Amino acid sequence: MGKAAYFDMFSGASGDMVLGALIDAGLPVEDLVQALSGLKLTGWKMRATRVSRASVTTTHVKVEVTGKQPDRTYTDIVKLVQSSKLKASVKKRALEIFRRLGEAEAKVHGTPLENVHFHEIGSVDSIIDIVGAAAGFDLLGISHFYSSPFPVAEGMVKTRHGLLPLPAPATLELIAQAKAPVIKPPHESMSGKELVTPTGAAIIASLAKFERPEMNVASIGYGTGTMELKGCPNVLRLWIGEVADAPHHGGLVLLETNIDDMNPQVYDHVMQRLFKAGALDVWLTPIQMKKNRPAVMLSVLSPDGIEVKLTEIILRETSTLGIRVRPVDRHVAGRDIMHFESSLGRVSVKVKRLNGEVIGITPEYDECRRIAAALNMPLRDIYRLVEEEARRALNA
Repeated sequence: MGKAAYFDMFSGASGDMVLGALIDAGLPVEDLVQALSGLKLTGWKMRATRVSRASVTTTHVKVEVTGKQPDRTYTDIVKLVQSSKLKASVKKRALEIFRRLGEAEAKVHGTPLENVHFHEIGSVDSIIDIVGAAAGFDLLGISHFYSSPFPVAEGMVKTRHGLLPLPAPATLELIAQAKAPVIKPPHESMSGKELVTPTGAAIIASLAKFERPEMNVASIGYGTGTMELKGCPNVLRLWIGEVADAPHHGGLVLLETNIDDMNPQVYDHVMQRLFKAGALDVWLTPIQMKKNRPAVMLSVLSPDGIEVKLTEIILRETSTLGIRVRPVDRHVAGRDIMHFESSLGRVSVKVKRLNGEVIGITPEYDECRRIAAALNMPLRDIYRLVEEEARRALNA
């Protein structure tokens, strides 16, 4: 699969914590500043210092503003990035993060995306945090991202808009967009603190899968923000290493049952409930039972830990009296979802990889079907065009 990063957010995340963790993990500050020089943005400088947080040595990055800066809208920031001399891959990743952040702010404030004024988020340090993170991942060769749940505290936070509840509305919207898990802060000193900022949430929610992979850890970086917590390090811990594509074994259970006395209209409802509850796959097989009665075998592939929940759904929603259970292993290829701007609009494709090599690209059916209906074009032509443009975007 290639090099991967795991965001270990035991005390939260912010933009400067991400930059600090990257530098702490081995990214030279000079290389990062050189990459950011491609951004046509003046009046700032970066300083990285080693500091201690609850006996943990970590890196703090501060972006100092040295010249007057205007408020910028989402449109201004997009133009700034697009007109820069940054690598195409860095531009694409940074714009994806800004788009997620802009959509969250637009929804919270009831403003069209193009007119969103980012205020703190559009300030120089936040722009450098996001573009710097995208450039840092590129410089370290990181292409896959994973994360722990977001720790979110209760209370209020002071902003330019006045007091707002924690997590900040834009932060919570970003978490919701990503369908990301949240947990209560693990230490009492975190109570009432803004542990996750909108910028930190945007970077991680835009890129990461919320799971911890099996990986060979090669380096670890600790990045801190300005806040200090009593008795607990306020740091983001970044694990960097290699994740293998295949084989991936174990942890799966196959649930099967034969049904010959149920209204067939019910099967769709059952499948939807099982998928929503976390089933990896659900399928139906026509079979013949005793006395040659036609029947259906319902099969459900369950990840470890939710077998009981899926079993209860089957027993409650179908007419079966029993379910067969057996453990299974599997081999899987690497996969990720890529969102990009095609000539037909914003679309998503599933990218299949083996040992780091792209071996398949599959456009998302529902998006292609919507475009085909809107443009009155054959669906197969939409598929072909999206796949070709996605392959070019991957090679850019």
